[in-house]
Amino acid sequence: MNLSVFKSEMQQELRSILDFWIQHSIDEQQGGFYGRLDNDQVIDAGAPKGCVLNARILWTFSAASGLTNDWRYAKIANRAFAYIRDHFVDKEYGGVYWSVTSRGEPLDPKKQIYALAFVVYACSEYYIAMHSEPAKQLAMDCYRIIREKSFDPLHGGYLEAFARNWQPVEDLRLSHKDANEKKTMNTHLHVLEAYTCLYRIWPSDELKQHIKQLLAIFEQHIIDAHTGHLHLFFDEQWNVRSGTVSYGHDIEASWLLLEAAEVIKDEELIAKMKTLSVKMAEAVIIGVDTDGGLWYEYEAAHNRLIREKHWWPQAEALVGFYNAWQISGRHEFLQYALNNWSFIKQHIRDNKNGEWFWGVLEDHSVMPGQDKAGFWKCPYHNGRACMEIIRRIV
Repeated sequence: MNLSVFKSEMQQELRSILDFWIQHSIDEQQGGFYGRLDNDQVIDAGAPKGCVLNARILWTFSAASGLTNDWRYAKIANRAFAYIRDHFVDKEYGGVYWSVTSRGEPLDPKKQIYALAFVVYACSEYYIAMHSEPAKQLAMDCYRIIREKSFDPLHGGYLEAFARNWQPVEDLRLSHKDANEKKTMNTHLHVLEAYTCLYRIWPSDELKQHIKQLLAIFEQHIIDAHTGHLHLFFDEQWNVRSGTVSYGHDIEASWLLLEAAEVIKDEELIAKMKTLSVKMAEAVIIGVDTDGGLWYEYEAAHNRLIREKHWWPQAEALVGFYNAWQISGRHEFLQYALNNWSFIKQHIRDNKNGEWFWGVLEDHSVMPGQDKAGFWKCPYHNGRACMEIIRRIV
């Protein structure tokens, strides 16, 4: 496949993904977007609505609007911003709720820094597309409260979660599969991503220093210097609390770290992150199956490979391997990206109903009982992958 065909297919795929969300996700009765849609397009109208889902919808349609100038995408972005502003923002204690009911009332009001980061990310992108001052203000408000409430001045980095009133909370986890630890790779990666997007609309020295601090944390604590994989969970002092390898996060971080360095225009960091990007992409190759798909996780403590291929690691592999090829010029990285796209088209994309399945098992059968849209299943990973490839192929 030549690159012009690859770009054309990415443009077509982006339209297909966004069309699916326009057609199936809008909750006309209760406002905003449905909280859940299963693989058979059956709507769960009573499902809770998650802040992460709504922020990712806002980011995706804002970015797509900016890329394509399609008014339909701007309309969805406007709807998403209004819903977040009206239903997720905690007007008493600041920040955003983790979830609301299907009717938009507070459900789980805890303050998960991961969710605040996505609101910063999404509102910054919305400002880029729409020049909305209220969106910029919300992004700044969430950024400042992250710094005020979550930053650890003693050991560096950000604490994971708090009660609604910003008091300590026992359960810090994003989901049931996560370790209940004070600091996580995942939240730090998405705080970095949020700060990077915020810097595009607020290029301050203060924010640049916070981005540089985060890149240093990844280099010093989160990336394993020997393997190139990411450690996932930590205590407050950055002692590692997990031996699991997440191939999807490895390849996602490989390009997001470089993007952050490039946005702040720090030449020394750009050179350092390019070297790290290639090293991390090399580390992920062991997780690529012969069919081109990327396995989910490897549990080192039990020497067990999780033989599932979820949608989002495939999306990140497209960008991460393409990025590694752009840096290194090594053709095998481009081939990994193209092979992954072939795998997606054959096994992950729902060629009948649209969008991508949550994932497939080892025999390529669709994972049962998963969401097509939901708390975690959003248009962000695959939509962003399409947009990144479109931008990178000139």
